[in-house]
Amino acid sequence: MEYLADDLGVQVIDLPALQRELSLRADFVAMRELRRTVQGRGADVLHTHTAKAGATGRIGAALPGGRGVPRVTIHTFHGHVLAGYFPPHRERVFIQAERILARRTSAIVAVSVEVRDDLVRLGVAPAKRIAVVPYGFDLSGFRAATPSERARRRAELEVPNDAFVVGWVGRLAAIKRPHDLVRIVATLAERGTDCYLVAVGDGEERASVERLASELGIADRCRLVGYRRDVRDWYGFFDAFVLTSENEGTPVVAIEALAAACPVVATRAGGTATVVRDGETGFLAPVGDVDALASGLLELAADPKTAAAIGKAGSADVRHRFSADTMEDSIETLYRSMLEQP
Repeated sequence: MEYLADDLGVQVIDLPALQRELSLRADFVAMRELRRTVQGRGADVLHTHTAKAGATGRIGAALPGGRGVPRVTIHTFHGHVLAGYFPPHRERVFIQAERILARRTSAIVAVSVEVRDDLVRLGVAPAKRIAVVPYGFDLSGFRAATPSERARRRAELEVPNDAFVVGWVGRLAAIKRPHDLVRIVATLAERGTDCYLVAVGDGEERASVERLASELGIADRCRLVGYRRDVRDWYGFFDAFVLTSENEGTPVVAIEALAAACPVVATRAGGTATVVRDGETGFLAPVGDVDALASGLLELAADPKTAAAIGKAGSADVRHRFSADTMEDSIETLYRSMLEQP
C-alpha cells in the first residue's frame, strides 16, 4: 500500500531487515536500523503498529546507550496474533513476550473494546493501561455504484445483471476462512439464488479456494480478481458484503463496505460487532456457521428494498463513528498526555 503514501506525500523509509517471519539475525538488524532511524530524527514519540514492528521497535528503543531515544513509546494493537494464528506452544511464547513488552511501553492502544478485552483476558496489560481509539478514515470517496457503472463492471466479469453479487475483500489466508466463502455461495445456489462471489485480494489459499469451488461445482460462480489498487470502487458494485474471518481487530473492509452503502453479513470475530450493528446495518453469525451467514445473505437477496435501506443506514452510521478527525484528535491527545508525564 505504499502508493497511498506517495499519493499523500508521506515519506516511507524501507528497512529490508524488517520482515514478517521470525529471524534472529534479520530481527536484530531491524532493531538496530530502527533505533538508528529514530535517533537520527530526534523523535519524541515512537508509535509502533503490528506484532513484528511492535517488538523490534520497542526492543530497539529500550536498548541501553545512545542519545535521541524517544521519551514515549506507544503500541497499537489492530487485533492480535496471540490466538488462532500459531500452535499453542508458540502462542504462549508470544503472549509472554507481549506481557514483557507492555511493561516497557508508555501506552497501549486498542482499536476496539473487543481487542482491549482480549488483551486483558490474555494478561498482556490491565484495562486501565489500554486506550481504545477506533479507526478513523476519509470515507468521502466511498459510494454505491451508478446503474451504468454497475452494468459495466458486471459485463467485465461476465456476471448477469439480475444476479446477486456477494463481495469480499482481503487476504486469502487461513485466518480469514476463505473456504467458507465458497461454501456460502454453494449454499445460496442450492437454495435457488442466482448468486456470484467476487473476491478482491490474493494470498496463499487461492489455489485451494479454486479447487474447492471446482469440487462443489460452482467455479463458474466465483470471480477471484486478485489484488487491486482501485478496491474502493468495488464495494459499491456488490449487492452484499460477507466477512468470514476467524479473528479481526476492527475490520476495515466492513467499514468501507458500509460506507459504500453495502450491507454486511459477518462473523462475530473480534471487533466486528463494533462495526456491524446486527439487524440494523447487517447481520452477524458465529465463526464457521456457513448456514447462518448464508441465511443473512438470503434475506438480503430476497428483499432488495430492505437491503438498500440497511446499506443506507450503515453508510450514515460508519461515517459518523469512524471519522479521521476524531481518531487524529484522540491520538494527539494521547501523545500530549504521555509527554507531559515525568
